[in-house]
Amino acid sequence: MSKREEFEAAAANAILIKDGPYGTEIQRAKLAAEDYAGDTGLTHDQKGNNDLVNLTQPQVIRAICDSYIDAGAHILATNTFNANRISQADYCAEGLVHDINVSAARIIREAVDARGDGVARFVAGAVGPTNKTLSLSPDVEDPGFREVTFDEIVDVYVEQCRALLEGGADFILVETVFDTLNCKAAIMAVKQLERELGRDIPLMISLTLTDLSGRNLSGHTVEAFWYTVRHAKPLTIGLNCSFGAEQLRPHVQILSSIADTYLMAYPNAGLPNDLGEYDEVPETTAALTRVWAENGRINALGGCCGSTPAHIAAMAKAVKGLPPRQLPEISPDMRLAGLEPFTIAA
Repeated sequence: MSKREEFEAAAANAILIKDGPYGTEIQRAKLAAEDYAGDTGLTHDQKGNNDLVNLTQPQVIRAICDSYIDAGAHILATNTFNANRISQADYCAEGLVHDINVSAARIIREAVDARGDGVARFVAGAVGPTNKTLSLSPDVEDPGFREVTFDEIVDVYVEQCRALLEGGADFILVETVFDTLNCKAAIMAVKQLERELGRDIPLMISLTLTDLSGRNLSGHTVEAFWYTVRHAKPLTIGLNCSFGAEQLRPHVQILSSIADTYLMAYPNAGLPNDLGEYDEVPETTAALTRVWAENGRINALGGCCGSTPAHIAAMAKAVKGLPPRQLPEISPDMRLAGLEPFTIAA
């Protein structure tokens, strides 16, 4: 079977578990600045460049991945949220983008393949939104100004996704989408690579909201966002980051009702406290997300900011044995979107 077919077969039988974030776990490793830089020869301070750790401290990433597999994760995402030329320019490390992504995917691929226990697991090449926005101007005095063009963003994503696939990624996960136009650039990049490589590249897409009304930074509602990207026929659609499970619940419910593909959501471990830290204990997160499963709203479940392997293990235990969401039958209406959805009934 193809990886798409393997995923569909696994998702038909159970709620799949996605891993959690790498940033928190890397911080726990207490790496020094020189540990981040390794022998790359980079002279700019690399402290905090978590993506570079794939190259310089691969054993740290492997240990984190193994901890998520031990917690019950089936979908393992690469530690490559900022492993693109635009974001790495902040560290003067843009020349290492290819190597970072290849190494990141290989680490996760090897960790997954080493298990040999017959459990279906998948490597998702994680692609973040970059730190540039195509929909909004960073200059309040010039609303038409953009720091990058659409074609430039496409090229950035092509470079990153090609390297992730080279390293062994099964899917491309376009996550934490705050700007729908950036997401479209990522979709185009993957479609270009499909033509270039002559193969199917399953897409996972995950939206992030900027306020409780349910819009991303570029202004799309959850429903409008789905109608904007559904042409890409993603393997999964979903939500991540933004809020905890309690705040994401109504938006997961909306998306679950309208999306005729698998739904994957991975909330933060609650809301941050005054110090920016996450206090929600694993049992609370697990109880909140179990409600999603009990109501038939979810196909894959994981954790974002503040989540740990303990959170993932608690969620895996909480939803074990519960049936996965059934894909809804959608009427053949014309569905369009500006910032709001617009439907013309057949």
